[in-house]
Amino acid sequence: MSEVLIRSDDLSVYYPIGGGFLKPKSYVHAVDGINVSIEKGSFFGLVGESGSGKTTLGRALLKAAPISRGEVSYQDGEVSYDLGSLNGQDLKEYRKRAQLIFQDPYAALSPRMTVRDIIAEPLEVMRLTSSRDETDEKVRQIAAKCRLNLEHLRRFPHAFSGGQRQRISIARALVSDPKFIVADESVAALDVSIQADVLNLLKSIQKESGITFMFISHDLSVVAHVCDHVAVMYLGRLIETAPSRQLFSMPKHPYTKALLSAIPSLDPDERGKAEKLEGEIPSPTNPPPGCKFQTRCRFAVDKCRREEPRLEDSGGGHNVACHRWQELLA
Repeated sequence: MSEVLIRSDDLSVYYPIGGGFLKPKSYVHAVDGINVSIEKGSFFGLVGESGSGKTTLGRALLKAAPISRGEVSYQDGEVSYDLGSLNGQDLKEYRKRAQLIFQDPYAALSPRMTVRDIIAEPLEVMRLTSSRDETDEKVRQIAAKCRLNLEHLRRFPHAFSGGQRQRISIARALVSDPKFIVADESVAALDVSIQADVLNLLKSIQKESGITFMFISHDLSVVAHVCDHVAVMYLGRLIETAPSRQLFSMPKHPYTKALLSAIPSLDPDERGKAEKLEGEIPSPTNPPPGCKFQTRCRFAVDKCRREEPRLEDSGGGHNVACHRWQELLA
C-alpha cells in the first residue's frame, strides 16, 4: 500500500456574501464535503469546468484558503500537521513543504526583481540558507534543473517568453525543497508546444525528486499525459475519481463522459460527436437540491432531484457519485 501524503475529510470552504441589517448572510459553497487522499510521489489530476472549485480546493490543501468545515491532515514521514489548526511557526514550516505554481506566469512574477532575486526570495524569507554564497549556489542548482542558464538570472521577467517565465515560477516553487506542489492551471496560458515542454519538465522533476503534485486543469488531454490518478469536480463536489487509465477508458459519470467527448480529435469520423451540455453551471450561492449535476443531465430522474449521491466504490479504486451509473453502463 502506498503512503498517503495529504488527506481531506469532509473538507468545505464557504465564503460569506451579502448580509446586513435584518438581512441574513448567504454563502458561496466553493468547496463542499470533499474527501480525497493523495499518495506520496503521485501526480494527482483535478479537472472540471471553470467555477467548479478546483483552485479553492488546491489552496485549501495549502492552507491558503480558509477551511470552513472538515479536516485536512498532512504526513510526510518527518512531520504531521492538522491544517485546520495550523498557525504560527508550524504554518511557516508547512510553507517550506507545500508550494504553489500559479496559473499566469506574467502576473506571478514581480517586474522589479531579477530572476535571481525571485528564485532566492523563498530561501531568504524562510531562512533556509545562512549566507549569500549558499543562496546563490542553491539558486544556480535549481535554475539548471529548470533549464535556465546563468545569463537568465541577471535579467528581469519582461525579457522572457511565457514558457520561460513559467520555468522561473517552477524554480521558485522548487527552491525550498517542497514535498507537495499544487500546479494551478500552470500550462493553460501557454502555446501547445511550450505546454508539452513544461509538462515534461514537471514530470521529470516528479520522477527525480519524488515530489507529490496536484495538477489542476480543465484540459483532459493534458491531464491524461501526466497524471497517475484523476478526480473530476463539479460545483464544489467530487463526482468521479479513478486511476487515469480507468477514467479515460471507462468513464462512469455522465459529466465525465461529456468532458471526454469534448476532447478535440484528428479523426474526421469522431468530429461532431461531442455530448453537448445544455445550460450553465449553477450558482454556488444557491446549488440545486439532490445531485448537483441534475439540472444539466439528460439522464436525471426524480431520485436525482431529491437525493444527493455519494461517491461509491465501483471497483479498482474507481469511485463515482451517480445514482444511475450501473444502468448507464449496461
